[in-house]
Amino acid sequence: MHDQGITGKGVGIAIIDQTLLVDHIEYKDRLRIYEEAEDFVLQTQMHGPAVASIAAGKTVGVAPKANLYYIATGDCGGFTFIKDFNFSCRAKAIQRIVEINKELPTNRKIRVLSMSFGWGPESKGYDEITAAVNEAKAAGIFLISSSLSETCGLKFHGLGRNPLSDPNDFEAYEPGSWWRDYFYEQGLSADTLLVPMDARTTASPTGTEDYVFYREGGWSWSIPYLTGMYALAVQVKPDITPEEFWETALETGRTIPIQHNGRAYELGVILDPQALIEEIKSK
Repeated sequence: MHDQGITGKGVGIAIIDQTLLVDHIEYKDRLRIYEEAEDFVLQTQMHGPAVASIAAGKTVGVAPKANLYYIATGDCGGFTFIKDFNFSCRAKAIQRIVEINKELPTNRKIRVLSMSFGWGPESKGYDEITAAVNEAKAAGIFLISSSLSETCGLKFHGLGRNPLSDPNDFEAYEPGSWWRDYFYEQGLSADTLLVPMDARTTASPTGTEDYVFYREGGWSWSIPYLTGMYALAVQVKPDITPEEFWETALETGRTIPIQHNGRAYELGVILDPQALIEEIKSK
């Protein structure tokens, strides 16, 4: 699709994550804005370069010509345990993305926001981040996060594969490493969209031309992948909605047979990028 010019060109992607290595060759030419929250001054972290390059990297990214808007933020003062994490700072970052978007021309708007984290009603700052999410949705921004099921009613999961297998071969995929056992015991609902997760090469925080290979991943790697795919969809159909994108992805996705301990299973629905984009273009 990249060879056909489907690269996310001109589409705005926003990311809220950890401190970014801003000069990495994977995305420096696409980085339009980079800001750090006042309470969040740290050295470059591994998470930021990875998610930025998966979404919009020029060689490892899904949407290599999308415009990238990035805000690094923390947790409002630090925390000792995850239960103490405060999402009000993340809420302010979302609101900042909405403010930036208001100043952009119509054909360069931020259409999707990648946030590789999740929250729930028990989280500190829950009311603040819920209000910010609703504000961004009203502005036409598709927010993809670990809480996507709660915020949009959409389900996804991440795929694994042998690192030596062909990533373009659907038959090479299997349930992701950290939830593989759950799949073989419980299965998945039919409305769960599956996307790549494990065995990915990304930009590294160790240098502007360095890369790192992650044998195992988490939803953190699947979320920017979905973000990049939505940017490609917006390029070919600027008025597409998150609901249309997701419905089409499920309709055009693939189900593959897999074997485990002598038993046969069906793994699906796996997002098929080419089929998805071709179907969107035809509508």
